[in-house]
Amino acid sequence: MHPSGPQTPVLRDVAERAGVSVSTVSRVLTGRTPVSPALRQRVQAAVDELGYRPNAAAQTLVSGRRSTVAVLARNTLRYGYAATLQGIEEAARAAGYVVTIGVIESEDPDALKGAVDLMLSQPLAGAVVVEFDAVGVATLDALPESLPVVAAAGARRKPGSRPHAFLDDEAGGREATEYLLSLGHRTVHHVAIPATRARSGREWGWRAAMLDAGLEPPAVLRAGYDPDSGYEAGQELARDPSVTAVLCGNDEVAIGVVRALVEAGRRVPEDVSVVGFDDEPFARMWAPPLTTVVQDFTGLGRRTFQLLAEWIATGRKPRSSSALPRLVVRGSTAAPPA
Repeated sequence: MHPSGPQTPVLRDVAERAGVSVSTVSRVLTGRTPVSPALRQRVQAAVDELGYRPNAAAQTLVSGRRSTVAVLARNTLRYGYAATLQGIEEAARAAGYVVTIGVIESEDPDALKGAVDLMLSQPLAGAVVVEFDAVGVATLDALPESLPVVAAAGARRKPGSRPHAFLDDEAGGREATEYLLSLGHRTVHHVAIPATRARSGREWGWRAAMLDAGLEPPAVLRAGYDPDSGYEAGQELARDPSVTAVLCGNDEVAIGVVRALVEAGRRVPEDVSVVGFDDEPFARMWAPPLTTVVQDFTGLGRRTFQLLAEWIATGRKPRSSSALPRLVVRGSTAAPPA
């Protein structure tokens, strides 16, 4: 206890409580040199009584091993971001690393530099960038080449200087479009979410499937990530009686599209089939249950950290990793009306 009130215990407090030197406590906690069982027990009892938690920066100075990994993302709440962060944190914790999360909301150069500099002020072993948007792309480019950095991303792209763990959403867009065409729909409309690059995976997969089938892709409707933007797109689609199949950029957009179609008197799936993307937890509970492309975001997070851990351990840059999504068919899709 300090005169000013309770304080977070430090290494010296543990040493005083155990009646040993600070260096002895350090040796016990790091395990670098052998100590007697009785001494280890005495120090551990002091740690438990005080509720001492080793500081990551202090551990770095003592052990020489950096144990903190930074994760940089634009968003931490949306399903794909949150599930990916969960996978990264689980894998990092199991490997004995501490995760610090930095939210970067803007690709403005000054704001980006300030956020990156703040993160780099810590003793980092490496970093992960959640590259689901344009801010993620800019963040990846802003990090120094000297730091091991791996990105978690959707669409595959040409190899660059940074390894990636991909979810191949281009393959998912293609599979969903081919499925709708196989039901007998003459065309498939697409409501796209914002893209990180000119060649967006989901949209490109949809377009490639249409062209391979000898069909001219209809004009893409642009939406955000949220149901409201899907609702606006759905209102436009509902005014076109030729629309019988829609592939949406994510599940939230899909439920907005479904709502607008139903309000306009178009039945789902009897009149219009709707496919989502991501398989958010609510998708199977929607009415009708949503046919969607399943993406393992938690697995993506684990794979991303595993690549980074491999780089840190070996000093060699790992190869990128990719996983295929899969289509799950539920009640929002059917053959077109006769």
